[in-house]
Amino acid sequence: MNGGLVKLKEVFDQLNPSEQKVARYILKYPERIFDQSIAQLADLSGASQSAIIRLCKSLEMKSYQDLKIRVIGDLQKVEEQGYQDIRPSDSLETIIQNVSSNNIQSIRDTVKILEPHLVARAVELLSRAERIFFFGVGASNLIAQDAQQKFLRINKTAVAFADSSLQITTSVTITKNDVAVGISYSGETREVITAMKHARSSGVPTICISKFGNTSLSAVADVPLRISSTDSDIRSGAIASRITQLNVIDILYLAVASKDYGKSVELLNRTRRAIRGSR
Repeated sequence: MNGGLVKLKEVFDQLNPSEQKVARYILKYPERIFDQSIAQLADLSGASQSAIIRLCKSLEMKSYQDLKIRVIGDLQKVEEQGYQDIRPSDSLETIIQNVSSNNIQSIRDTVKILEPHLVARAVELLSRAERIFFFGVGASNLIAQDAQQKFLRINKTAVAFADSSLQITTSVTITKNDVAVGISYSGETREVITAMKHARSSGVPTICISKFGNTSLSAVADVPLRISSTDSDIRSGAIASRITQLNVIDILYLAVASKDYGKSVELLNRTRRAIRGSR
């Protein structure tokens, strides 16, 4: 996995001023750090060596060398278009292209920072769970509803209440044989955090899907799954972030289904026939 530049962008606003100096320099001149020692980077960025070490920890990287390898890996990948803002003068064709490109870019960036060992742990918990409870508010509740529908089709009991009060009520009653999944791009949705805290205090395994960085939601999750979506201005309406959340749900769902592929295919065919027969 690479994702050095993606992580820098995602976590930039959470960094302290000295770490931001280093991050700003790397984002502006990523190709230069390959030949720079930690002392040279500190001098050129106007920060200290200790700030660089703290930055690596903030990015969940082992060392400065790890950061360099990930950034260089990003630069060696095929050039990507990046995020595009929607402007009042844009033609319909431009809007179609930019919205589609933003969604694709969000998925690409998420792949760079999504840790396979955490995904594997989440899949294991979901596979063993007697029931799966998805917590999300607003646009994130739509993700929860989609997850419920998918897991029900492979005979996994899944619950996703639209009412946040019901979510909190349920979180108090679920057991350690279940799994709680909190969904919030910001990682700061109060109702979701409350539900996850209640679940965790009862010994329930917890998984979260939120943006990269130290969020209140990831702090109460046993398995934090981080997504990327640099929303701004008109893109802030949970557009690209919704796509990345759905993509992670699809990964989890298909990974769980593949653990018993034959049975899953049989169940999917049965549910498909049942739906067709009801029309």
